[in-house]
Amino acid sequence: MTDKLDKPTPAESLPDGWVKTHLAAAIVPKRERMSPASAGDTPFIGMEHVDPACGTGGFLLAAHEAVLRHHGRTLDPDEKRHLRQGFVHGWELVPATARLCIMNLYLHGINADPCPVHSGADSLAGDPGERFSMVLTNPPFGKKSSISIVNEEGDLEKDEHAYERQDFWVATKNKQLNFLQHVKTLLKMHGRCAIVVPDNVLFEGGAGETVRRNLLRQFDVHTLLRLPTGIFYAQGVKANVLFFDAKPAQETPWTTRLWVYDLRTNRHFTLKTNPLKRADLDEFVACYRPANRHERVSTWTEQTPAGRWRAFDYEDLARRDKCSLDLFWLKDKSLEDSADLPEPDVLAREIMDDLATALEQFGTIHQRLAR
Repeated sequence: MTDKLDKPTPAESLPDGWVKTHLAAAIVPKRERMSPASAGDTPFIGMEHVDPACGTGGFLLAAHEAVLRHHGRTLDPDEKRHLRQGFVHGWELVPATARLCIMNLYLHGINADPCPVHSGADSLAGDPGERFSMVLTNPPFGKKSSISIVNEEGDLEKDEHAYERQDFWVATKNKQLNFLQHVKTLLKMHGRCAIVVPDNVLFEGGAGETVRRNLLRQFDVHTLLRLPTGIFYAQGVKANVLFFDAKPAQETPWTTRLWVYDLRTNRHFTLKTNPLKRADLDEFVACYRPANRHERVSTWTEQTPAGRWRAFDYEDLARRDKCSLDLFWLKDKSLEDSADLPEPDVLAREIMDDLATALEQFGTIHQRLAR
């Protein structure tokens, strides 16, 4: 994660490009940290990355590029073949988008047969049975899930239902909570995940609390990156990246400490006048320390209250109302000085998103009372 990048690729020139690059670098292990292999095997051969909502393949290509940057000169012929034919896998519900993804992969040298992208398939419909060493994904934004199928005309038909799956901790119509439960199923033991989630996944009660408590206990949830608005979702929508690793069953919680980096408070980026640049991620890259997380050092202390990197112990998280992971500590200057407020359209979108979330929660309460 400390690689110096001289010139952005075309994907990195997009608003979320640098973020995708460094998220991929964060979960692709260095060669010396790959899982030990049996005699005669190459560790990289067993590594597979999946995006269950792959879109046009941005995260698949970011992971592919991360392997090339970390290991490109040392890969043997079998490993290069695996990188081309067995490393990336994806699901995409919309066939037209899936075709763009397949073409994008092919143009970057990924020519697997059979095709690594499942087209027209609702990845949430069930457990595919396959397990992967890495999951890097940005699920589609939306408050409600729906059972989706592609009809004979190629159009989507949707029927709003909660997904009833035995591998899920709770049945819910919340799309992001369902994807979070889905990706934990996809991970191999000791597999790594980085998933983009909106703020409501961090604080929503009911099903949200159930998912968070189980995730903290059964997985090592070690890092949360609070992103500026408008990076992965529409301008004004608040997003985060949650990092966690799969672990074997044990009685005590696997999460011991959650490290949070706040790239949002008092940071306002725009697409034209002040776009997110690679340098804006430098501090997070330096703090993350993927190979030596035990050596992480907080930049926040009582003496340095403006530090953006801070750790929270599991016991403190478990005692929070609804086990909320909506963690912030920096003083928001916009609340003190109106000159620091975001643009009016950004504020309006944030208010609309908060109101939509509140209305959905009231709707859920109304349905329960009507039973």
